[in-house]
Amino acid sequence: MKKIPVLVFSAAMIVAACSSGTTGNAAPADTATLDASGAQPATPLADAPFTVQEVAAFDEPWAMTFLPGGKQALITERAGKLKLWQEGGSTLDVAGVPAVAYGGQGGLGDVILAPDFATSGTVYLSWVEAGDSGNFGAVIGRAKLVQGAAPRLDGLRIIWKQDPKVPGRGHFSHRLAFSPDGRYLFVTSGERQKFDPAQDMGQNLGKVLRLNPDGSVPADNPFAAQGGITAQIWSLGHRNLLGLAFDGHGRLWQQEMGPKGGDEVNLVEAKANYGYPIVSNGDHYDGKDIPDHPTRPEFAAPKLWWNPSISPAGLAWYGGDLYPGWKNNLLMGALSGEGLIRMAIDGERLHKSDRWDFGRRIREVEVREDGSVWLLSDGKDGKLLKLVPKG
Repeated sequence: MKKIPVLVFSAAMIVAACSSGTTGNAAPADTATLDASGAQPATPLADAPFTVQEVAAFDEPWAMTFLPGGKQALITERAGKLKLWQEGGSTLDVAGVPAVAYGGQGGLGDVILAPDFATSGTVYLSWVEAGDSGNFGAVIGRAKLVQGAAPRLDGLRIIWKQDPKVPGRGHFSHRLAFSPDGRYLFVTSGERQKFDPAQDMGQNLGKVLRLNPDGSVPADNPFAAQGGITAQIWSLGHRNLLGLAFDGHGRLWQQEMGPKGGDEVNLVEAKANYGYPIVSNGDHYDGKDIPDHPTRPEFAAPKLWWNPSISPAGLAWYGGDLYPGWKNNLLMGALSGEGLIRMAIDGERLHKSDRWDFGRRIREVEVREDGSVWLLSDGKDGKLLKLVPKG
């Protein structure tokens, strides 16, 4: 096998990525927590600095967001239901949810609040819709959440679509995040298991996109002058991006599933090309080689990577004080890795810190206003979990 683990990158490997001068620094991993393959051993949950409290059950939950005050949360179920969870009360169905193309990895996806939610009540949803001739694609819509005994969405309007729609039901990604100033909506768009679209500037597949809140394109996007689909692009060369989060300094992080191995976390920068499918620290599932990142230094390298895969899911930045040592860390769910991963941020570097074995697939990670961390486990009997600090 050609995958030689590289745990500390030399200065020669830290080079500019793309014409913007973006660097692709691969931060040295904490070698004490890694074995020779680049894996990260898991710690038993009994040794974690928290206990896990099961709060509620859901059917294939995919994403969640807390409403102001933290006593309610919107939770998506992949088959097409939006739930309003209420702490200490009943969980309600939200009416007005669009029809979704459910199957494979497709269905109802992310949910986030508009920056002005407190006054507008606007929420954003992503989901998968069917097209012609058996094609599918992700879309984003926004609507007003009307609360009460029978909550509903009013005025739902689609503001963005994956283009083109293609066959298959994988790698939609469709994660959403607003910039800290509330001016821009960032979107992850997977390459739909088609490989080449990640490098095709005429498609918005395999990209991170930057939009205005109404779905239009900001005039200062890095490729805005080229117009059309290309104008949406913020970064390219991505695979299946299932987590997106800003840190306390306004830096944008994303994680994505590699092919066979090579799951990665990236610091997303304008105009940067992250190399997929030309480079990856994993290989194709049929065993064919993909060159490692250091072989093509013009591509931005991941800050961290995992081989074997842990199948990363939701991503959140933690800035609270409830859990000692977690401040300014990233928290990431793991599906095949069945746990939660903590990564410490050091400037533009990232370090593997902890991986806890939950014994179940963790799909989503969210931080409530009070600094508590909440998770969604994956599957038909998914659970809403609260991490209660020990002591």
